[in-house]
Order: sequence, then C-alpha cells, then structure tokens
Amino acid sequence: MMKSLTAERLSWCWLWQNRNGRSFHKFSERHQFEKPNDRRALDLMNKCAETVMSEIHDIILAYGQSDEFSFVLKKECDLYCRREAKILSTIVSLFTSNYVFLWKTYFTDKELQYPPSFDGRVVQYPSDNNLRDYLSWRQADCHINNLYNTCFWALVHSGETETEAENTLRGTLSSDKNELLHSSFNINYNNIPEIYRKGSVLIKQEIDFKTFNLKGIEVVRKKKVVTILHVDIIQNKFWKEHPELNLINFDNNLYHYILGATGVLFLSDLRL
Repeated sequence: MMKSLTAERLSWCWLWQNRNGRSFHKFSERHQFEKPNDRRALDLMNKCAETVMSEIHDIILAYGQSDEFSFVLKKECDLYCRREAKILSTIVSLFTSNYVFLWKTYFTDKELQYPPSFDGRVVQYPSDNNLRDYLSWRQADCHINNLYNTCFWALVHSGETETEAENTLRGTLSSDKNELLHSSFNINYNNIPEIYRKGSVLIKQEIDFKTFNLKGIEVVRKKKVVTILHVDIIQNKFWKEHPELNLINFDNNLYHYILGATGVLFLSDLRL
C-alpha cells in the first residue's frame, strides 16, 4: 500500500492531472444551474483553474469543459519529486477550496447548499502525439456534448418532456442536430459562444508591466500571467502560435482520428 501512495511518475513524460466534479449532475440540479450552459458555473471553474495554474508553476496548460478540468505539467517538472499522490492531492484540494471560496463571487444570489467535491487522477504520456490526442479528444467531446445538450434543452424548453426529447434525438447525426436547431428554433450553432462549443484553454503568457527599481526609476519588466482562451486546439494553428508549449509537431492528417462520444471522429470533419 505504501508503495502505491508514494509512486513516482516516469521522468520526461508529460503529466496531466484530470479532475472531475463528483455527482455534479445532482449538484447542478440542487443549485439550479441554467441549461444547457450556465456561464457563471463555467467562469467559476475557469477562475479556480487559473488559481491552480498561478500557484503551481509547473503547469503549462489547462483545458476545461462542463465539470472537468485537465492540467498539463511540463515534461521536465520535478514537482514533489513527481510523486503521484502529492501532485493529485494538491491540485484537487486547491481547486475544490477555491470553488467554495469563490462561489459567492459568481453566484451572488445563491447560497451554497452543500460542499462540492471533485475526484482526480494523474496520467503520464510519453509522446507529444499522445498528449495532443488526449486534448483533442476532450475538445471533441465538448463539441459533441454541447451540440446534443443545446438541442435537448431547446426541445424541453419548447414543451417536450425529457423522455420525448431523448427519443427525438436518438440516432441523429451532427448534421441532423444542426438542421433541427436552425429549422425549429432559428439557432445557428456556429453563433453560440465559443466557451460552450470549444471549452476553455488556459496558458501562461508573458506580458510587459511597469514598475520602479531601487533607484526610483520606472522600468519595464516581464511577467507571466494566466490567459483564458476559447479556441480550436485540435488543429495545428493554436500550437504554432504558442511554440513555448513545445507541442507543435503533430501528425494531423485525414487519417488521424480521435475517439469521441459517438465513435470515431475524423479531425478533418470536425468543425468547432
């Protein structure tokens, strides 16, 4: 038992820590989250992730959607000697405590009915492709789930029961769902805010700031700040724009695919 608790992850592998809301369907219902998306809840999650990234310098990127967040630690990180239990417990506890602490900042008219909880795990990926595959899969999952949920709640809000809405959507393709939104509800899916369609990408960017040196002279220095983006991370454009992440090289072609919630999804067919 002690061996598993002190297990160290292999050196020079990408480490990512994934944490998910535990029983968050119940939590969202109890706190009356707006459907299909509650911007306050997503902004709260993003702020918690931003705080985690600011506290733990070895995290270079985070990706979040719905009630989940994944944190990518740099290959060469030696945080807690790469001990899995320490990394996991620190990130999950820091995220959870901030969720409670910041709740009233985003839900000003709602009291927290009971403490939220999150679970997590630490996984290692030996190659850049492995990590990019994982991140692509999570963003594709965001798109698939959001398209379904947008249709589902549009049907429910229009008068269908939840069971009827499920039956209406059963067996439909993405094209069918887009047509349903357009023809029945005058909704263009591409006009839905990107935070819902693409999730949130957090990175650290270097900015200039003015300060004063010991002689009282104003000088310009640099510092890294966490930036929240809602962009496509499946294609190469984002990675080429951020070479500091060292994840540019990636086999992205017509034959490369990722597994989504509905089966095999080709990158060339995905439009976020």
